[in-house]
Amino acid sequence: MGDTMKSVAIARKIERPSAREFIEKLFDNFMEFHGDRYFADDGAVVGGIALFEEIPVTVIGIQKGHSLDENVACNFGQPNPEGYRKALRLMKQAEKFHRPVITLINTAGAYPGLGAEERGQGEAIARNLMEMSRLKTPIVSIFIGEGGSGGALALAVADQVWMLEHGMYSVLSPEGFASILWRDATRVEEAADLMKMTADHLLANHVIDRKFTEPAQGLEKDPEETIGQIRQALQETLPELMQTEISELLQKRYERFRQYGEYNE
Repeated sequence: MGDTMKSVAIARKIERPSAREFIEKLFDNFMEFHGDRYFADDGAVVGGIALFEEIPVTVIGIQKGHSLDENVACNFGQPNPEGYRKALRLMKQAEKFHRPVITLINTAGAYPGLGAEERGQGEAIARNLMEMSRLKTPIVSIFIGEGGSGGALALAVADQVWMLEHGMYSVLSPEGFASILWRDATRVEEAADLMKMTADHLLANHVIDRKFTEPAQGLEKDPEETIGQIRQALQETLPELMQTEISELLQKRYERFRQYGEYNE
């Protein structure tokens, strides 16, 4: 197995710490909110308000489980449109009260079911992209595992985008890439290498801004060092973002995403 597919396999491990576990270790006094005020509550998206080093923040994560029952409850980390609408509701609330937004992303992609499409999955994702691009409060997005397509991007239009060492972020899975491009799923490793989807690739091409190392024995066995790196990065970054004028913040966010047209091989 090549290095890229090794990272993909690690990112997908069922034992990997979930968004809720990161929230528990990074933040204090987390109060979870539910529902999108349109249709239902989505267990794949967990969000609410919390304190980080006495700074009030809004935290939103895409949740995966460690067992079959847990994964059924959170739809295997694949949000429905109501999950993205819940996230947007919380982000608009954060904007109103001048709270920074921190998102934790771990999803193979948005749920592609018939009901999700009937309830406007594409519109919900597109609206999040539009609203996050002009949200008048700082946003930090952290990829803690998989980052699949628009389902991940819908929570990643941020001022700073970070990733764990064995995270991944791509337009689709390497299996899907191989099946669509070559009609041959056995070429998955070749596809993964071509997609440049790992943290090192993405950092080199300025898609992400920071990478956090993971312990050799596995993040699930000893998450504290990596959690400490994230905590330190937030301590350094949040005050700086909060002190930036909103007009400058939005301009830099715009320029950050416009640079993708200059992607380097």
